[in-house]
Amino acid sequence: MAKAKIYFTKNITPEGLVRAFDALGVDLPGKVGVKISTGEAGNNNYLKPELIKNLIAKVNGTIVECNVAYEGGRDQTERHLETAREHGFLDIAEVDIMDAHGEIEIPVENHKWLPIDIVGEHIDNYESFINLAHFKGHEMAGFGGVIKNQSIGFASASGKAYIHTLGATRSPEEMMAGIMADVEGSLAAKQDGFLEAMAETAKAVSDHVNGKFNDGRTCMVYIDVLNNLSVDCDCAAAPEKPCMSDIGIMASLDPVALDQAALDMVKNSNDTGREHFMERVAGQNGEHILEYATEIGFGDRDYELVNLD
Repeated sequence: MAKAKIYFTKNITPEGLVRAFDALGVDLPGKVGVKISTGEAGNNNYLKPELIKNLIAKVNGTIVECNVAYEGGRDQTERHLETAREHGFLDIAEVDIMDAHGEIEIPVENHKWLPIDIVGEHIDNYESFINLAHFKGHEMAGFGGVIKNQSIGFASASGKAYIHTLGATRSPEEMMAGIMADVEGSLAAKQDGFLEAMAETAKAVSDHVNGKFNDGRTCMVYIDVLNNLSVDCDCAAAPEKPCMSDIGIMASLDPVALDQAALDMVKNSNDTGREHFMERVAGQNGEHILEYATEIGFGDRDYELVNLD
């Protein structure tokens, strides 16, 4: 079986982003949602509108997001849209908060943890998606790339609580009050369960979107942008400053191979901040999400890097 191709450019510009997308050779069908993180109020590490606007214009895309499960600038649709406006996203495209008017449940096939994923109901307003992730560290997941962007990112606020607590609650308030899933074993087992639940729900989103057509056409593509490499997520209002120099843009049709390749780029970097970044990943056993995603058939960790420069 051929290895997944990962298209890479060091050119973190609007033109570089479009080139990475074009290298995939995909004509996305129907209405296209571009899933990004709009960034928490106070955070400045998110992907900037000026970087992504050409790609969104090329596909006539709509920026899509869901509300978060913690109190802040994006926990309610009105506040979320105001934050998106302050960050400049409404200047370049329509922004759709997919759970603004409700949520739907989609099945998680052959699940180990959660039988359903709870996503914004507007997911069904789109035939295809660009999963456009800012690759960075993450306080709970170790790192965040396209898999997290598809799991937590597509989940409604209650869906986020459901994943984070391994099904113990759908209430963001209860989640923030510290209710955790009743998982037998150590804290490490609970952490691995969280990572596995993210992989399962990310695959559920892919299965749901790709299930709209039966003719084999590609409805989801994946892009990681490796810039502003902080150990903290774009959801943090006061993140650590980036600890590494920018690396580049990577695109693929395989989300697992892509996140693996992005993480390998960090691992193999000579940057003095690499160790700090990888300490965050190792501290949360972050690579386990890639192991488990491969196990459930969401993708493969092997890849071929294609340099576009």
